[in-house]
Amino acid sequence: MASEAVLNLNESNFQSEISSSTVPVIVDFWAEWCGPCRMLTPILEQLADEKGSAVKVAKVNVDENPNLAAQFGVRSIPMLLFIKNGEVKETVVGVQSKDALARKVDALA
Repeated sequence: MASEAVLNLNESNFQSEISSSTVPVIVDFWAEWCGPCRMLTPILEQLADEKGSAVKVAKVNVDENPNLAAQFGVRSIPMLLFIKNGEVKETVVGVQSKDALARKVDALA
């Protein structure tokens, strides 16, 4: 990933990163082979860079973390979770514009 502002989450660090966050979190469930996922990655990187410390942007590779994908009922990717205070507030499936994602983050702030 090009942006250092985007975290890679896995089964060992997911809970600690999400539960310790004092800002809204976007979690992107994705896979290398998924074309729409690759389209969404630069959008999420831009959002992470622009929002800075106001949001935490993270990615979970569903092929490497099947238990997390199952835990959150991932059936289609990309799937985004919008989390605040450790609780999933919204789920979105598919590619979204940066503006649409920014509005969702701002609504959680």
